[in-house]
Amino acid sequence: KVVLDPDAQRIEVVVPDEQQHIAIGRRGQNVRLASQLTGWNIDIISESQESDRRNEEFRSLTDMFVDRLNVEEMIAQLLATEGFSSVEELADTPLDEIAAIQGFDEEIAAALKERADQTLEEEAEQLRETCETLGLTQELVDFEPLSIQSIIKLGEQGVKSLDDLADLATDELIEMLPDAGLSEHDAGEIIMAARAHWFADEEDTAEEPPKAATSEAAPFAVSIR
Repeated sequence: KVVLDPDAQRIEVVVPDEQQHIAIGRRGQNVRLASQLTGWNIDIISESQESDRRNEEFRSLTDMFVDRLNVEEMIAQLLATEGFSSVEELADTPLDEIAAIQGFDEEIAAALKERADQTLEEEAEQLRETCETLGLTQELVDFEPLSIQSIIKLGEQGVKSLDDLADLATDELIEMLPDAGLSEHDAGEIIMAARAHWFADEEDTAEEPPKAATSEAAPFAVSIR
């Protein structure tokens, strides 16, 4: 089985356990050559490794639904089995689609939708309070290229405004957000997006017409360093 991830330029190949070492090649030469020819990163895993990973993902999703929705494990397992991967996805799913799941009915579906909406509202309020406590500016909180969770992590490390983010180097941003999986290119794009308002301010200043001279002396500010 071959799974392609075009955005990450990554290929995952699943092979029978007894064929994995043959597919990889001695000292990984087959994988290296295939990567060079395609220009993509290639991972070769065995069927048992994929099975273990899927089981772990299923357990993780089940625990997440139990914890965030406060539901019974059987309900959480049904949600995971049906392919739900987040509370947000459940909240956005039409009621009739949830009710159509085997083992559910309209009453259970309505209760799950209500609980999902309530959970998201409570978590959003907690995030807002955290942002206020950290002293984050609204511009930084509204910065779309980063999730609010990533923005909070930056705030905990002293990044309080969009200018603070714009002042970072790419390696600093990657180091501050180790779980985000940012590449150097991704980090550079985020930082340039944070700097966009600098260039907009410069353009606005350049377009302002010169003020007419008056007979009255203009006030001035003195900066003492």
